[in-house]
Amino acid sequence: MRVVVDFDLCESNAVCMQIVPEVFEVRDDDFLYILNETPGEELRDKVEEAVQRCPKQAISLAEG
Repeated sequence: MRVVVDFDLCESNAVCMQIVPEVFEVRDDDFLYILNETPGEELRDKVEEAVQRCPKQAISLAEG
């Protein structure tokens, strides 16, 4: 799986970072950074939760 963020929609509210800090980070500049664009299957449940809970629906998953 590959994490995709639509940065035009993202508000950097850090909900995703709270769910899966291994993949997402909001830094002091108030921008979201993807720390791991292709996380392992062991993080799938957390990443899918981050996708669902994103207030702006800015996160998606691409397979492959």
